[in-house]
Amino acid sequence: MASDNKPASIVDNYIFHLEKERRLSPLTCTSYTRDIAVLLKLTTKTPLNQLRIHHIRRFIAQLHSKGLSGRSLARMLSAWRGLYKYLARDHGYTHNPCVGLRAPKSTKSLPHVLSPDETAQLLKFKAHDLITLRDKAMFELFYSSGLRLTELTSLTPKDLNFIENTVRIHGKGNKTRIVPVGNQATKALKEWMKQRETLLKPGETALFLSRNGKGISSRSVSQRLKMRALQQGIKLNVHPHVLRHSFASHLLQSSADLRAVQEMLGHTNISTTQIYTHLDFQHLAKAYDAAHPRAKKRG
Repeated sequence: MASDNKPASIVDNYIFHLEKERRLSPLTCTSYTRDIAVLLKLTTKTPLNQLRIHHIRRFIAQLHSKGLSGRSLARMLSAWRGLYKYLARDHGYTHNPCVGLRAPKSTKSLPHVLSPDETAQLLKFKAHDLITLRDKAMFELFYSSGLRLTELTSLTPKDLNFIENTVRIHGKGNKTRIVPVGNQATKALKEWMKQRETLLKPGETALFLSRNGKGISSRSVSQRLKMRALQQGIKLNVHPHVLRHSFASHLLQSSADLRAVQEMLGHTNISTTQIYTHLDFQHLAKAYDAAHPRAKKRG
């Protein structure tokens, strides 16, 4: 049995167990190592086998007061809980002080969206070569149809239907949905399809291609969008999901059809879609404050 005077060796053994027996990824093992290091730093005066639930509860409260989010604390608790399961199995520990504890809930932050004017500004650029032609088609489709980043990069030309102006999307959980494509996106996609074979490498099926003729990566899409936003004079951090959020928010502002937006976004639960009603309310509140006579302050 490992001595509690050598907690570092116990942790080393546990990480080895995660790597070799449970075959967790190097990134996950690094995360576990970091989270357990926090526990060891907090419990310098009390051996691991003497920690009880009140100690862990106090540690979580201390970390929360320093600004750690509920999500980070939940991950940390999971790492600590796993360590104690291992210690019970291999080192004779009889008590897991993390059982039954939950991390504080994080406050839900509303997703950032662009205003309709900012979106128009972002997409108002001329496609003067193959790469900007591709970018124009990608970004117009993002905003037009509310795609996730992985959904966009997995598209093939067969997923486009120019007769009905729709796109077939392969979403989470291997679920497929058909969503409309707006006129501007359809126009940009047709222009891209005329030039796509100029880049196309044999055997490649991706709709959107990189400079080397292979399917464009998610990272490249994000980088191109961020660069385009800066070029268009938008100072906000614009990433692909911002266009998806903007699509949902703007659609609700004009239609208020929550179920339709849910289907287009591919959300399993409507509660996920409902967050955009809060964004819509914020938009209406701002419009009210700006325009309604009763909202204006009197001198």
